[in-house]
Amino acid sequence: MLILGLNMFHADASAALVQDGEVVFALAEERLNRAKHFGGFPTLAVKACLDAAGAKITDIDHVAVGSDTDANLAKKFQYALANPAKILNFIRLRQRKESMRDVRTLLSQALEVDPASLRFPVHHLEHHIAHIASAYYCSPWEKAAGFSYDGSGDFVSTMMARCEGNDIEVLHRVFLPHSLGSFYTMVCEFIGYKKYGDEGKVMGLAPYGKDTYCEQLRQIVGLKNGAFQLDLDFFQPLGSNQGMQVLPDGTVQLARHFSERMAELFGAPREPYSEITQRDMDLAYAMQHCFEEVFFHLLNTLHKHVPFEDVVMAGGCALNSVANGKLFARTPFRRTWIQPAAGDEGLAIGAALHTYHSVLKQPRRQELKRSYLGPEFAPPRIEAALQQAGLKYRRLEREPLLEAVAEQIAAGNVTGWFQGRMEWGPRALGNRSIVAHPGLPNMKDILNARIKQREWFRPFAPSILAERQNEYFEHGHPSPFMLHVYKIRPEKRAQLCAVNHVDDTGRLQSVSREENPLYYDLIRAFERKSGIPVILNTSFNENEPIVCAPEEAIDCFRRTRMDALAIGPFLALKVEN
Repeated sequence: MLILGLNMFHADASAALVQDGEVVFALAEERLNRAKHFGGFPTLAVKACLDAAGAKITDIDHVAVGSDTDANLAKKFQYALANPAKILNFIRLRQRKESMRDVRTLLSQALEVDPASLRFPVHHLEHHIAHIASAYYCSPWEKAAGFSYDGSGDFVSTMMARCEGNDIEVLHRVFLPHSLGSFYTMVCEFIGYKKYGDEGKVMGLAPYGKDTYCEQLRQIVGLKNGAFQLDLDFFQPLGSNQGMQVLPDGTVQLARHFSERMAELFGAPREPYSEITQRDMDLAYAMQHCFEEVFFHLLNTLHKHVPFEDVVMAGGCALNSVANGKLFARTPFRRTWIQPAAGDEGLAIGAALHTYHSVLKQPRRQELKRSYLGPEFAPPRIEAALQQAGLKYRRLEREPLLEAVAEQIAAGNVTGWFQGRMEWGPRALGNRSIVAHPGLPNMKDILNARIKQREWFRPFAPSILAERQNEYFEHGHPSPFMLHVYKIRPEKRAQLCAVNHVDDTGRLQSVSREENPLYYDLIRAFERKSGIPVILNTSFNENEPIVCAPEEAIDCFRRTRMDALAIGPFLALKVEN
């Protein structure tokens, strides 16, 4: 049985293919069309799914979409009636979304086939149920608490659920305009980070601030009845697009979130790219602090209703790795399983798995242990791209390649590492990575000056051998998808100075040989040369989506000041010895 999952006409459009209950391929459209957070129809990703399985669209048994415009209609109308000026906009938006629901026509046009040849039924699933499904059905557990939170989806910002067997029972929804994701976005915009996806940057700024504004921000996002409530005077009125718009070309554009009350309380908003002041740092600190307070309050409420040790999580806010790392100390939950594509691209997997398990009542059979669900490229394709680019290179067997790359890293050289199948989700996890020495004091500056050009306050991440995590970090819960931030032990901070953030933390990736044998063995090879079982790992890109194809990796290598490129079995150096 083949089920095609889709996230379409929404940020991070994507497609996923589930075969007999197993996720066999998943990909965000941005990785193919190179448009960051693309929000149109995922034509290229659908084609890639079918190609990977050797299937045609006529072979698909079911199509599942991670949104449902009919969900929560009563709440939408209730809000519209309370805001008469918005009714016409709501009607227009609903009409536009209805025109986008005809999946059969959209697929037949994208793939140039006769609609009559398509035999699949289409299943629309509410946004946050799809998020929870994406985590629960990929987890190793037969029962768990389910939690999803983000800016908005189908007029809901937060969902709590009981997950058991094949079923997801929704226990509670937080409806718009109250949204923890919108609160975070609003403050980010106010301090000059106005683009969709900038929230993750500001998370890195927060530790530079002080608690100057925590009390004021608590007035904006307050705890209430096991949930939370925003003071809407600080926000622009909720528009019909729920704070985000997808333009005809697929560009995702945020509407302004903050009202003039913010300026009255905190002064003028910061202009993008201007100097970051202490006020901005203090607002970032208070934003993260208040976000965490509400998050832990919600999880503690959930645990009272679902008293399990395990919680599965998804939604864009579940990418807040700082909060994730603290939840073990602040809630009764002992284990987490967080979808590696916790943001909206993960909806494609969630919708497909929900159809298989909940709708079709098929038994659960897969634990998703690896995030490597995207395309891979054979050596002849890679070598042709190297030759086309005119690069000098050597072909090496596995062990000599690992030794050569480890030697480059140990010498302080920055290396592009392009291997195997592409990662699913926003994090580079050792297949489309730039790797470097974690213990050189100037390595962060070198990476930013030569390649990444990131803000000075953003940390780089450590990849560590899973069995050595307790030796270097103050928490042992695994973080295979780089979704937890933990304190680095005091005696190890100098050894990891290039990945040790200002608050002595690291957003780690724990790497096991089972999940990624080649990357694991690279870290081992580096440890033999340096004594450190950790590599600095950042995404293989320069102000663009993470590279997907060999040509993109080679282009990034050539136009930046990267020292070496290990791409498949080939090694290219900028300066030959």
